[in-house]
Amino acid sequence: MAMTWRARVGAVLVAAAATLGWGSASAQDYTFGWNPRTGDVWVDTWLSDMNRYGARYHDPFVDEMVRYYGAPRDLVVDLLDQRHWAPGDVYFACAIASALGRPCRYVADAWERDHAQGWGNVAQGLGIKPGSAEFHRLKKGFVPSYDRWGRGITLDADLARDFPGRAKEPAKRKGQATGPAKKTHAPAGKSKGHGNAKQKGAEKD
Repeated sequence: MAMTWRARVGAVLVAAAATLGWGSASAQDYTFGWNPRTGDVWVDTWLSDMNRYGARYHDPFVDEMVRYYGAPRDLVVDLLDQRHWAPGDVYFACAIASALGRPCRYVADAWERDHAQGWGNVAQGLGIKPGSAEFHRLKKGFVPSYDRWGRGITLDADLARDFPGRAKEPAKRKGQATGPAKKTHAPAGKSKGHGNAKQKGAEKD
């Protein structure tokens, strides 16, 4: 009888996890695995954090790509749900496309074709060389996206010069560890993004 009760509880928990999206996808769950190789460790780190965010907050992530990066909603949903792209790859494809003034589909096609080369080489082939001024603007774009999500982000020395007010904030607060999944500062203002009311615990992922 005890085993039956445990089995029922286990089944309920599995169903709840599937419904609520508990946990996050692993690299093996993505069509191309997960190995961005952008040529910038900071960018690789925060693209990985976007995988966690996008897995848990699917709709706000899609809204960000559509509203602020000009990507067609049906394309973003298709990349995430049908082609099983990592959210970090979706973000970077659409961010690069926005920087180039090209459709997100154009960069997505390039990534599908040449993903084995890594994002650094793909971006360079499209005209954005890692370490260039254009690449730096891509990095800066992470910050407003995270602000709209109400999710903390730690700046590297390169970006600290662009956001001097944030650079003065302590990297670690009492009782709080640093890292991509932890909130390191308050957003600059009221978020303009979507679904923030249910995202207050996002930085605990």
